[in-house]
Amino acid sequence: MRLPRPVLIATATATAAATLLLTPNGAVADPTPRPGAPVREGSGPFDAGGGAGEAARAPGSATDRALTAPVTELTPHAGAVRGYPREQVLAPDPRNPADKSIKLGLTPYHAIAPKLNALQRLGERVSVEVAGRSAGGHRLFLVTVTAPESDRQARAQERMRELIENAPVAAAKDPAVKRDYKTPVFFNNNIHGNEWEGTDASLKLIEKLATAEDGSTRDLLAHHRVYFNITANPDGRIAGTRANANGFDLNRDFVTASQPEVRAMRQIAIDKQPALMVDLHGYVNGTLIEPTTPPHGENYEYDLFLKNTYANALGMEAAVNGLGYTPERDGVEPAQIPFRDQEEGWDDWPPIFTPQYMPFHGTVAAHTVEFPMAVNNDEYDELPVAELRRRASINVAIAGAAMRASLDYARTHRSSLVADQIEVFRRSVTGAAQVPVSPETVPGVPGIGPEDVYTTDFPRAYVIPAGADTQRSAPAAARLVDHLLANDVRVRQATQDFRLGGANGRTYAKGSYVVDLRQPKRGMANVMLADGRDISDKVSVMYDISGWSLGRLWGATVDTVRTSELDVPDRAVHAAAKAGYVAPGGTRQPRLRLRLDDPREIAALNSLLADGVSVRRAVDGSAIVPASARGKAAVAARTYDVAFDATKESGGAPLRRVRVAAAVTPGELFALREMNFDVVPVSTAVLNAGFDWSRADVLFASAGLDAADLTPAARTALNAFLSREGLVGRGATGAALNTSAGLLTVQAVEGNPDANGVVRLVNSPGGGVTAGAPDHGFVYAPVWFTGLGAGVRVEQSYGGGAGASPLVSGHWRALQDGGGGPAQAAGRASVVSGPHAVLFGTEPLFRDHPKGEFAQVARALLTVS
Repeated sequence: MRLPRPVLIATATATAAATLLLTPNGAVADPTPRPGAPVREGSGPFDAGGGAGEAARAPGSATDRALTAPVTELTPHAGAVRGYPREQVLAPDPRNPADKSIKLGLTPYHAIAPKLNALQRLGERVSVEVAGRSAGGHRLFLVTVTAPESDRQARAQERMRELIENAPVAAAKDPAVKRDYKTPVFFNNNIHGNEWEGTDASLKLIEKLATAEDGSTRDLLAHHRVYFNITANPDGRIAGTRANANGFDLNRDFVTASQPEVRAMRQIAIDKQPALMVDLHGYVNGTLIEPTTPPHGENYEYDLFLKNTYANALGMEAAVNGLGYTPERDGVEPAQIPFRDQEEGWDDWPPIFTPQYMPFHGTVAAHTVEFPMAVNNDEYDELPVAELRRRASINVAIAGAAMRASLDYARTHRSSLVADQIEVFRRSVTGAAQVPVSPETVPGVPGIGPEDVYTTDFPRAYVIPAGADTQRSAPAAARLVDHLLANDVRVRQATQDFRLGGANGRTYAKGSYVVDLRQPKRGMANVMLADGRDISDKVSVMYDISGWSLGRLWGATVDTVRTSELDVPDRAVHAAAKAGYVAPGGTRQPRLRLRLDDPREIAALNSLLADGVSVRRAVDGSAIVPASARGKAAVAARTYDVAFDATKESGGAPLRRVRVAAAVTPGELFALREMNFDVVPVSTAVLNAGFDWSRADVLFASAGLDAADLTPAARTALNAFLSREGLVGRGATGAALNTSAGLLTVQAVEGNPDANGVVRLVNSPGGGVTAGAPDHGFVYAPVWFTGLGAGVRVEQSYGGGAGASPLVSGHWRALQDGGGGPAQAAGRASVVSGPHAVLFGTEPLFRDHPKGEFAQVARALLTVS
């Protein structure tokens, strides 16, 4: 058994396990947080807004760039593979004296391109490619350092990489792989924009690798490719914010990949297939080096991961401590390894972080490294420049030591790293069982106990059905399939009807999608499609979200197949079949019906309304489009991949373009714009400055708006607007505004603020807001409603029944007083409505993630307005 672990020694601005403990409405931060407190995107003081509880205010242009940014394929098809170096002259960026890096004596973004040009001129080892652009429009630079390769040699490397992934049994026996394959190593920098120093340490290391002539460097570059993502978040680097231009914490986005920076990193993972990677962060004192505490991701080949990650951590620890910094002289505590030194609070459970995502693409050693000396937030504003630069230089040195140690590990363990990566893929393609960690299976790692054992029972496959009974979810199914493919998960499509499970099994229609888990990325497929696990009894606290499931939350039907045989007539697909459709015209059925169950359908509706089309609402909540708008409907069908069915129904009340005043988190603002709503961000400060309410038809509030902090004039104007128009509220903030304005007679009960995960839901029959909604949803700091007064309608309730838990996967415990737990929420109202308000206790737009729930908010906005 592992001995009790001491808590982290964290700086006041630690952005890792010792970050903010937030109240449920995200408005107040505890100045002395306990280890393990979750960092909730968009609601802490380090979001893009820069203040605790501030509402999101990202520009719409950043959303547009994020939604339309192309993915750069860094490894072209085999015939077009080029050798190294791949040099190019980068155009300079305009000088920006406001770049926050300058004060720290670090490299401003505008100096990076000239620096990379200079590094490429040093010889034939350094190559630069543009991996994409940020939400703010800045280039993302991927640097490769390796010994020169001809085109033929580069093609040979690509063939070996593909052999390792696709034919691992053959790769394990191939002497050329063992002898010639250049093991990929990846360093990711500055994913949190105000954690700067990894970028500067990488630039220094690239220069050293470009010029060093010692035997170790020559050997390293002859047998490895070393990749550097110079700054993963240039928007935040320039602005001094944790988030990108959309207000997103990029190190929470890997399940959804809503942001272009994350899609670029995802492509690096797929195309380069690193065996070892390090993600450089700040600030935890002493330097924190993964591996983590339990719980561990159950879809990993964790025995291989722990073996390499722990061994490399020891080397990094020795290198960092070997720099000679001391607490007394420098304020630097000794490095720490959570797996060895902590009990809980820093886990590798969710695949939302870079080092927790990369193993699904074959990385067998993956680390977050947190340098020790805080230079951001209050420190940035309050400390003398000389002290800031002293601290930053220490962090650069520590980041450099960690990277050099990792390269030493890669060089001395090249063969075993490649062999272990091959073994990850071998287990996946053959359907082999995982190997539980133990002192016997992972020798050399001290303290392994039963608390470290997490494995899963992989199903044989998943099926995303097609057919008439699944037309409602067709846009969701297409989106899910395309997302799986983008994550390098293989999907096949049935070429004729088939049955699974024998005589008592289910028959699936031609066109159904099949995800066979005997494939290289089985862990990726399962981590996205499985329900997950309720781990509430495993640990007392989690670092961030604990439950996610695209199978439950994205609106598509996903069936789990447990049969051992999978005999399906099918073909490989590279993109989902288009769902866009407009029914043929005719005199007997002149009108068109557009369902409003999916965010794409909402976006199509809003595009038609913005184009002046007269649309009416049907009894079932769908939209009725006149025959005269058939041409515009056809454009919307192609643009948003949605279906317009024929109908005789004329519809009822007209629908109109809704202008939304939004005091919301960055993820919610992004989701509203993704659905083409006309949004103007607001906050307490905006209203106090005198907001013109004629600009809005409805208020959506979840963060950054507190009626108690409004001036009397602002409060009067707000209440007048709400009584005349209406409120869509989410969480404690929305409930408090409802109470202040006296709209719905309800009592909002706040659950455990740390609780989060996938929950069962029961949608009320005939509900206008939750019609067509999935029977699962997502919660973070859940809220439920009691004491319902006259005129209050229950739209949705938490499932589970009396005393049972609605939680499917995640972490939700009762508070110390016994309240706030899942048993208390079971059967209670999760969404309520009335004439001028709809209140959500769930998180239907969380981080732009639970796509199947988006339409609930859209329907609420359309109903209330």
